[in-house]
Amino acid sequence: MNESNGGAQRAALHRKIWAIADDVRGAVDGWDFKQYILGILFYRFISENMTEFFNKAEYEAGDLEFDYADLTDEEAEQDFRPDTVEDKGFFILPSQLFENVVKDARTNENLNTELANIFKAIEGSAIGFKSENDIKGLFEDLDTTSNRLGGTVAEKNKRLADILLGIDEINFEDFQKNDIDAFGDAYEFLISKYASNAGKSGGEFFTPQSVSKLLARIVMDGKTKINKVYDPTCGSGSLLLQMKKQFEEHIIEEGFFGQEINMTNFNLARMNMFLHNINYNNFSIKRGDTLLNPLHWEEKPFDAIVSNPPYSIKWVGDSDPTLINDERFAPAGKLAPKNYADFAFIMHSLSYLSSRGRAAIVCFPGIFYRKGAERTIRQYLVDNNFVDCVIALPENLFFGTSIATCVLVMAKNKTENKTLFIDASKEYKKETNNNVLDGKNIDNIIEAFRNRKDAEYVSKLVDNSVIAANDYNLSVSSYVEKEDNREVIDIDVLNEEISITVKKIDELRAAIDKIIKELV
Repeated sequence: MNESNGGAQRAALHRKIWAIADDVRGAVDGWDFKQYILGILFYRFISENMTEFFNKAEYEAGDLEFDYADLTDEEAEQDFRPDTVEDKGFFILPSQLFENVVKDARTNENLNTELANIFKAIEGSAIGFKSENDIKGLFEDLDTTSNRLGGTVAEKNKRLADILLGIDEINFEDFQKNDIDAFGDAYEFLISKYASNAGKSGGEFFTPQSVSKLLARIVMDGKTKINKVYDPTCGSGSLLLQMKKQFEEHIIEEGFFGQEINMTNFNLARMNMFLHNINYNNFSIKRGDTLLNPLHWEEKPFDAIVSNPPYSIKWVGDSDPTLINDERFAPAGKLAPKNYADFAFIMHSLSYLSSRGRAAIVCFPGIFYRKGAERTIRQYLVDNNFVDCVIALPENLFFGTSIATCVLVMAKNKTENKTLFIDASKEYKKETNNNVLDGKNIDNIIEAFRNRKDAEYVSKLVDNSVIAANDYNLSVSSYVEKEDNREVIDIDVLNEEISITVKKIDELRAAIDKIIKELV
């Protein structure tokens, strides 16, 4: 399929899904309402995914008339449940499938409580199996009994039925035949749309797709395979999923790993994995505070780390004297300041990075030149030759903030004591609300990263001794000269113009004086 057809299909899907989401929510704030749209979209996906799983097996066995959705629950319990949870990670009875629930959604007076019971049953089906922690709490934010849906049961049921029927109307088969990742694409579109509308109240957890693509390309440049990919602050999982989209599955050998502190985002990330057909045994998304309670230390090291940690948030820092002995933070000799946790996330990622791996981390620019503990940590990174590259990005790429961020690239296997600086601030395409990195922009940045050469106004390869002499300043503007786009003035031409103007003024003054004399 050519790209333009794919773009048209994607645009059509986006229009349909947003029309449903926007029409149905009514008076409910979009950010609060998102989990109902996203959760029921996910519910439809796993229902169809499970039905297809059974149907395909029966078709291959010769029963072309078989349809799992037509079975009784008793038949399904007896013939299909035993091995399914091992394979899929969960189980759904025929009566609990989206397609069967939606049939009488308009007339079902118990719709909201039945949905709540179905979601509990799906989560409960994994208890005692390896997938239990990957399924547990997935539907926690999808509270079908909440007053946000309406003051009465009838109001709740009407809104839930509207969502179910709206999502049922989307013909995902058409989109799948046209070779786009329909469910996953619709899901990411909705998350990004809600994020852009939410501003700082919610949008900051989502890394725009174009930035995710750049980070994925950076960590994989020149590599044919990696063991696994990790995001210590994974939000809704968009960075991890870009790794899947950009590279075939066999290149990432052991799967996708992430940690997230926010419960809603943690659930979104796990749903997002399933929606992109990453099975429970190929991902590990865990919930907790990455800085104080890291949960993937047994799985390290990672060949690829991609991350967009929260900018300059507060953390406990040296208020906890034991942290300076933590193997992640101890090597630098100083902890990140209490008011700026940025370097704590960076040191965490460095600790989890393999000897052949690469980390690409979106950073707030201030960390590259501020004094104190941050300068000490920069010295550790530069003196040990861990800083591979610093890239200055354009402004206004992210939802909720217009600041021009940077990408810090780290590696442990550098062959020269030099650091590359790239000014990519002009590499963007203007869109309605935000700037984006298009394919050409990303290609240009990757080419500069790969070439590691001096290019006027674009890149500079700097010896680490020069950085040390510059007080370990890692700001791109300290090494890559900005192009002066101001108009060049020819001073001789300017003087000639001034001379002519002065002459005209003198002539005008003489004429005015003459007129005044005649009047007098």
